[in-house]
Amino acid sequence: MMNLKHNNRAKTKLIGLSSVLIFALVTLTGCSDLGVKPWERDLLAKPEMQLITDPVDAGLDDHIYFSKEATSGGRSFGGGGCGCN
Repeated sequence: MMNLKHNNRAKTKLIGLSSVLIFALVTLTGCSDLGVKPWERDLLAKPEMQLITDPVDAGLDDHIYFSKEATSGGRSFGGGGCGCN
């Protein structure tokens, strides 16, 4: 009877250890392909891939936002117009 309990504990430890190892392996390999490859940069440099494709539209949006919120900027940095950064 004692040997059976020992085997169950060993199996539980083995399952727990293998679960941790599989989780660590999946986590580490999930971040292995970050960044843009040199041969992909030409596609990302196209005008239609930019965040702001139409400067007139962006200016109009900035004007509307400024009129409503009484703040300017905010497209490239954090913080608000209230001074609470």
